[in-house]
Amino acid sequence: MAETQLSASVSETTKELVERYVEAHGVKRGHFIEQALLHHLQALRELPADLLTPPRIVVGQETFERVADLTRHPRKPTKALRELMGGKKAR
Repeated sequence: MAETQLSASVSETTKELVERYVEAHGVKRGHFIEQALLHHLQALRELPADLLTPPRIVVGQETFERVADLTRHPRKPTKALRELMGGKKAR
């Protein structure tokens, strides 16, 4: 199969994650990136758009503060959630 080269700018964090993965698994960087792109493109073709979660979610300051507050002070689980987590069918 003929090959061509693509060039892309990525964050330092992404580069480090790729390097860590290829080092740990003994695969070549180009092979890993091609497989990742093919996997992502297949998901985009086959899955409904509303099921795909972006790898990064950017929120405003107000939303961030609400999420942080919910993390610090979580709500009590509902009866349905307790039943679900306990292995019972929710009603």
